[in-house]
Amino acid sequence: MGATTMTKADLSDIYRDYIACLNKQDWSNLGQFVHEEVHYNGERIGLSGYREMLEGDFRAIPDLYFDIHLLISEPPRVASRLRFDCTPKGILFGLHVNGKRVSFTENVFYEFRDERIEKVWSVIDKAAIESQL
Repeated sequence: MGATTMTKADLSDIYRDYIACLNKQDWSNLGQFVHEEVHYNGERIGLSGYREMLEGDFRAIPDLYFDIHLLISEPPRVASRLRFDCTPKGILFGLHVNGKRVSFTENVFYEFRDERIEKVWSVIDKAAIESQL
């Protein structure tokens, strides 16, 4: 199914399966959802770099859970607002959270190629975290 034949529902389903993969920390299947040449915020980090980034997120936030609050599918792109309610250890995004429970959101946009994420643009609401500290 190429980008031209992928429906909004198909892309939404793939995205929801990707988020489920993250929440299970099922790193061996990450390549099923993320392209080998993935770019994150304009930088090519590749699948291995993307996996390392996510693994680091889970180390910093052991109770990390990606909660989809808004999902818009317009093939080959997805826009999502993710909500997090978690307890990071130590420093998060340069902020000394030190085990305090915080809630914040991430607005993230994805571009798919061959049914896998090739580009990611992410904006995290750091101000929301700052206001809770």
